[in-house]
Amino acid sequence: MKNFFATIIFFLIVVMNLSAQAAGEPKILADSAILVEATTGRIIYEKNADAEREPASMTKMLTCILALEKLNPLEEITMSQAAVTTEDNTLNWTVGDSVSARDMVTAVMLVSENGGAVALAQAVAGSTSEFADMMNDKAKVIGCKDSHFVNPNGLPNSNHYSTAADMARIAVYCMKNSEFREVVGTRRTSIRWIRPKEKWAELNNTNELLGKYKGANGVKTGWTTAAGGCLAASAKRGEVELIAVVMHSPDHDTRFDDAAALFNYGFERVRMVDGIESERTEKTVFVQGGKQATLRVGLEENLNFPLMAGEDPKLLKVTYDLPKIVDASKGIRAGEILGEAVLNYNGKPVARRPLVAREDVSEGFSLGSLFVSLAAPFFDE
Repeated sequence: MKNFFATIIFFLIVVMNLSAQAAGEPKILADSAILVEATTGRIIYEKNADAEREPASMTKMLTCILALEKLNPLEEITMSQAAVTTEDNTLNWTVGDSVSARDMVTAVMLVSENGGAVALAQAVAGSTSEFADMMNDKAKVIGCKDSHFVNPNGLPNSNHYSTAADMARIAVYCMKNSEFREVVGTRRTSIRWIRPKEKWAELNNTNELLGKYKGANGVKTGWTTAAGGCLAASAKRGEVELIAVVMHSPDHDTRFDDAAALFNYGFERVRMVDGIESERTEKTVFVQGGKQATLRVGLEENLNFPLMAGEDPKLLKVTYDLPKIVDASKGIRAGEILGEAVLNYNGKPVARRPLVAREDVSEGFSLGSLFVSLAAPFFDE
């Protein structure tokens, strides 16, 4: 009988522990979701994050970062017939209307101007089809794995898809751009037309977390019948900045509730610690073919790393992927990437940062670099 009761008690304890663990998980109604730390992209939580779904207007993050990178902010963006006749002419454009590139990016990101996204695409690439090629190329550079884009605004198309994980990668990349951050963190503003001069519009950001959720600072909403409710959101408290993405929420409101639940989960569990420090990672490499025999390399900036509750910062170690000898026969410029510092947790790589030259090295001859060349065959022994 004692053994019977002991078994029952043990069973109840296990069930209670499992229930406690389950209670700690955020209850997400969206079909797909992911939460990542914004500087490293480390995944904090995910639900069907690699499932392909229509991203709706979250697409415009990629459109606008390309516009910010390719266009002068004061460049005049003119509305074409194709742009004006795009579904949902939110700001009542007419053909020939124009605003600055910066104001058009603001309109596209704050009120999800579909025609404005077309105008930006045409300004950058000449046509929306050529711009879509640029979008796909950029997505690959960012690190997206399961995305394909055919238009700049996210209007429904069976060949236009992404994943929560890829949308998070795009958001992480975009939020590192200061102009992008300023735009998406704006709750309300106004823009003025270049032509006609008397026209202007007041814009209210469709991201309802801004001003309502503590620390919310971006990024982009999305909604179509096919895609359901979509949201890429960001929030920062202290040193911790998080990015949440939800896709195919059942209605307009639950996407914001889901993102808030993800943020609550993350801020309760994540802390930032020193990962790779610039001063401690400075190294010296030998130089051949140059006017000096050695060169200092190091990080451009420190890397803080997010640890979850229960993880031990003592298990973080830095290793280096860096050649012992570099070739200066074509010269080396300060800032040129020569290797990587690798941050490992418990022996597994978790983050990488480039190691760059601290100074210029001119091509030419020096006695020291000659000795380096002669000794090169013995360096790997």
